Amino acid sequence: MNLNSATGELLVELGNQQVSTDPGELYRVSMDNLRYSRLPAARIFPDNEESVAKVIQLANKHRIAVTARGAGSATTGAATPVAGGWVLDFSGWKQLHIDPIARMAYAQPGVVLGDLDAAAGRHALTYPPDPGSKAYATVAGTIATNAGGMRGAKYGVTRDYVVALEGFLPTGEFVRWGGNLKKFSSGYNLRDLWIGSEGTLGIITGAILKLIPKPDAQATCLALFETDKAALECAQQILLDGQTPSAMEFLDAQTVECTFKFWETREPGLINSLPDCLRRRMGGQPVPSVLLVEVDGRSNEVKEQLAALVDCIGKSSRDLVSAIDKETVEILWKLRRSCSQAMFQLGNRKLNEDVVVPFESQLALMEFVAELKQETGLPTPTFGHAADGNFHVHIMYDDNDPRQTRKASEAIDKLMAKVVDLGGAISGEHGIGLAKAPFVGYQFSEPEIAAMRSIKKTLDPNNVLNPDKLWHPCEPWGFPRENVRMPWDH
Repeated sequence: MNLNSATGELLVELGNQQVSTDPGELYRVSMDNLRYSRLPAARIFPDNEESVAKVIQLANKHRIAVTARGAGSATTGAATPVAGGWVLDFSGWKQLHIDPIARMAYAQPGVVLGDLDAAAGRHALTYPPDPGSKAYATVAGTIATNAGGMRGAKYGVTRDYVVALEGFLPTGEFVRWGGNLKKFSSGYNLRDLWIGSEGTLGIITGAILKLIPKPDAQATCLALFETDKAALECAQQILLDGQTPSAMEFLDAQTVECTFKFWETREPGLINSLPDCLRRRMGGQPVPSVLLVEVDGRSNEVKEQLAALVDCIGKSSRDLVSAIDKETVEILWKLRRSCSQAMFQLGNRKLNEDVVVPFESQLALMEFVAELKQETGLPTPTFGHAADGNFHVHIMYDDNDPRQTRKASEAIDKLMAKVVDLGGAISGEHGIGLAKAPFVGYQFSEPEIAAMRSIKKTLDPNNVLNPDKLWHPCEPWGFPRENVRMPWDH
């Protein structure tokens, strides 16, 4: 049976209230934030778990690809239905229950992280994973990629907060991995196998998540530096001094400049509200590098941490602000969260890698990025989480220029090889998807890839769940980038 006939059978089974073949609907779920579009044959809004089971069973019967989807904020093409087929859209599955005694949340896959954290906050609890897209990113999507975020160094990543999962095997059977229990030591840990598997090994329909007490107080410190090297050396000294910031964000000078200009043209009032030292420095050269450091905890602890932080940073920065009011702090984090989008002032296309390196290799990484900038003549703005070594390196270029496209692709290949050579990883929080598939061979040996393939084959014998991802050859720089506005675009 061909795809059209199988989709017809799907419509008979579920009806047009749950299945759409409208071209506009299909286009909207044909891509994620990578903006590489591949049209599916149907967008499915399942009413319940019985409908999910029917979809997967039909997919296996007719060998139809199925891609699960939430908000589509993934940056790697992990949610792109690259093999066509059907998209299971869970964006409407938003049931959420907070258990303040167990300090757990039960969340359906479409619950947005920001809403989860706000609901937990009403019980003096918090859900710490804090990706830049937390206002849009969904529970299942962040589990599928093991998302991290700005507070990962102190609080960990998504995997550290997943207590249990439920959903469907690739062959359509319902399963639960774990329960709403503080302890569970029974059988293989297949829960963790699903986490970070990018929807290739199962469909998540529910998650039990750990919550922790919400810190009583927070304080933020902004520091400017003459060079990227000075900023990173200061970050390392903070850690050597025994501090554990809840967030320590590094922005190189290229990032600072383009983010400042991005908001200067869109919302000048926002720029005018920034601390004087930053606005003053942006008017001249050189543009500073920035550390944005946050500490949290009990009020007395925060005072002590902030005092120690100021003492440490003051030894290497002439421009330091620690008494920042809440409104200005929110503006600073808003600017930080917009860095990725601001990059497009430097080129209409970017290759963006969320690499991780050991602490002793951070300076070597930044030196190598500077060499790539000089060698290619292309902008290489870089920012990231200095407290855990996870940096977002961008190669910006004009994809209408074949020469720049070639230089960008060669540069990103060299970068990824260098990261692994430094003892690092090609992804720290975004996953592989399509965008990083060309570099998986740098990260893993042939036996390691063969082992992963064998797991996929065993659990998904008909290769229906999110096929052609992770280790399948592709060239992300060759994708046409769709010119569409996403909900998170400013």
